[in-house]
Amino acid sequence: MIDITSFLSSVLITLVTLLPIVNPISTAILLLGISKHLSKKDLNRQIILACVYMAIILFVFLIAGHFIMVFFAISIPGIRIAGGMVIGILGFHMLFPSDESLAQETKKEAFQKSNISFSPLAMPSLSGPGAIATIITISSSIDGRHGYEKVFAFTGVILAIIVTAIISWLVLRSAGLMKRLLGVNGVDSLSRIMGFLLICIGIQFVINSIRDLAMDSKFWQN
Repeated sequence: MIDITSFLSSVLITLVTLLPIVNPISTAILLLGISKHLSKKDLNRQIILACVYMAIILFVFLIAGHFIMVFFAISIPGIRIAGGMVIGILGFHMLFPSDESLAQETKKEAFQKSNISFSPLAMPSLSGPGAIATIITISSSIDGRHGYEKVFAFTGVILAIIVTAIISWLVLRSAGLMKRLLGVNGVDSLSRIMGFLLICIGIQFVINSIRDLAMDSKFWQN
């Protein structure tokens, strides 16, 4: 029963945290601006490849998260606080968007090539620094578990990444329809709501880490 709870908890936490950061809606808007030179067949192929690349990138950092922590001697609360800060900052930028010069540069570069699946769709749009930091943070929170509970938790995160990739694929496939239904203002409002949720999630990561430090007797002995 505990193992199943760990599995469901990992799926839910990862989905709720990762999906707003991946933000396939903003990537769909980017896709509309950089794919006009592609045929429908090529566009569908690029979308599939982008979602596959995204999943692979996040899988790699999920597995490598523990080794990164050991190599750089980073504590679990430390990486959680850093991850929470990154998530919060990304949420702040989504809630209060400012300069679009980087997006314009991304579009300009994408127009010059036929393969847009890895860059800019998979990286940095779908699996950017925020998504990678989130996966490493989640990996660090699982690292303290043992036995089947740890296996179930990692399996839950993997499933959540796959579900996120599938949702991203569905959103990207329906990019044109979504823009017609929501309009520019609707997409912007939805992105801002996701940004606010990210700020809340990032702050909660930091609060939980500070609480863990306060309750850790080894920390106060150092």
